[in-house]
Amino acid sequence: MRVKVFVTPRKGILDPQGRAVESSLKGLGFTAVCGVSVGRFIVLDIEADSTDEARQITARMCEQLLANPIIEDYRFEVENG
Repeated sequence: MRVKVFVTPRKGILDPQGRAVESSLKGLGFTAVCGVSVGRFIVLDIEADSTDEARQITARMCEQLLANPIIEDYRFEVENG
C-alpha cells in the first residue's frame, strides 16, 4: 500500500523557513501571500494485510521518526494498490 505523509509545524511554533519563503514571495510581488508554512511530504510503500494495519504502522513511524511530536503535526493518507 502507498502512504502519503504530511508533516507540518504546529500552530504557534516558529517557522523560519516559512517566514523566509513568505518574505521572498512578497519581494517578488506576491503581496497577497500571508502565513506561509513549510513542511515535508513523504511517500512510503508499506506491505500490510489491511488498510488498518498500514495506518497503525504509519502512525508508529510518524511518532517514532518521521515527525517531532513536540513541534510538528502530521497526517497521512493510505492508498490501496
